[in-house]
Amino acid sequence: MKKNSIKFAFLLVIVALNLGCDQFSKVIARKNIAPYEQIDVIKDRFTLTLVENTGAFLSAGSNLPEIVRIIVLTVLPIVVLSYGLWFLYSNKHLPKLMQVGVCFLIGGGIGNIYDRIVYGSVTDFLHMDFVLFRTGIFNMADVSIMVGIGLLLLQNILASRIKRQEAIQEEASA
Repeated sequence: MKKNSIKFAFLLVIVALNLGCDQFSKVIARKNIAPYEQIDVIKDRFTLTLVENTGAFLSAGSNLPEIVRIIVLTVLPIVVLSYGLWFLYSNKHLPKLMQVGVCFLIGGGIGNIYDRIVYGSVTDFLHMDFVLFRTGIFNMADVSIMVGIGLLLLQNILASRIKRQEAIQEEASA
């Protein structure tokens, strides 16, 4: 039992580090960047631009009635993130890569939910434009969420390869 508690505490540290990185970066952005100011980090390719997003990804849902926006963008994500924590705690034998991926998703999700609750919007400030690849304005919570999704996809690919190899070995030994 003690080993599981230590493992879950370690997973919570990963969640907290993602949340802390997100919130720390947003505090710096709010203090040092004026709304809609554009600061070149890498000339015209990577810029800092402070915006407050009342919607979700790329401002989706920002025009919804307030009660619907609160339910869809705050209450529902809180339920999903709570389930994610329960899922991590109750499934002791998940692959490590999956555990870390879920932690990144939860940490990023909590960061954006915290903004919604405290500020009424999510602070976004990062923008990349590499001609063929251009992003909307995003934040470190979004990066955590994307890394989490990437880790879950990688875990799925690796698990599929292992299953395929096991099936090939079974056929060869039969």
